[in-house]
Amino acid sequence: MEIISDIWVNWFEGEENGFNVCEFHEWRKHDFIELLDQVPFIKVEKPFLSYIENHLLELPEEFLKPIRNKSMISKNNQRETIEYCFVVTDGVTCLAADTLGYRIPVRKSRLIPRQENILLDRAAAMAVERVAVPEVTGKQADRLLSLAAAQMLGLTRRERQVKQLLFMALDRLQATGCAEELRYWYTEWYPEKYQISRSIDPDKAFKEMAMDMKQGWSEKHEGICERLIKGQPYFEKMWEMEHGPKVQ
Repeated sequence: MEIISDIWVNWFEGEENGFNVCEFHEWRKHDFIELLDQVPFIKVEKPFLSYIENHLLELPEEFLKPIRNKSMISKNNQRETIEYCFVVTDGVTCLAADTLGYRIPVRKSRLIPRQENILLDRAAAMAVERVAVPEVTGKQADRLLSLAAAQMLGLTRRERQVKQLLFMALDRLQATGCAEELRYWYTEWYPEKYQISRSIDPDKAFKEMAMDMKQGWSEKHEGICERLIKGQPYFEKMWEMEHGPKVQ
């Protein structure tokens, strides 16, 4: 472990999936960007970095104990201690995280490319600190409405956000359990299957539609998302954050 200085971070809070922790070229002016005065820098094995990046689960005590209270940030002309904050690397990429005093990586950030390249050069001479990866039991990667990293590949930040919004709307649709509403949206997605939609089992229709929507991204996805969220203020607000006020 080393202590590094002056690291810019853009915190994404509560993100379970690494694809939602945006790379530098997707940072926005209104993002929560901070300058860390100092922070521990640890070289770890790829599986442990992936555990931090793609889960919101407890970090092992053997990892947390050495970094406790070793991070500092300046606020209001005073230096404040951050209990558990760190930057990890596997020698290929870097990731910053802050637990906000808990034991899980609540906030995560990519680094500015220039700083990441400097740290990767330093990491080449560092020893790997081996940390046992805790068993993952809570995250169900095969859930119908869970989006995998491969299904976000190649999408822009806006497209990823809207695709997630679409699946949140699908989750609400499924929760209603209304067969006619499910068949209606099935027809909206598959207009050529209108006749089939009248008699298709609602659960089968929903699964077929959701699996199809997971693939890629298109104007068709955008359109049905915009229509699905109409009349739902929380979802409409999320849409406006990416598009501006278009929902009527």
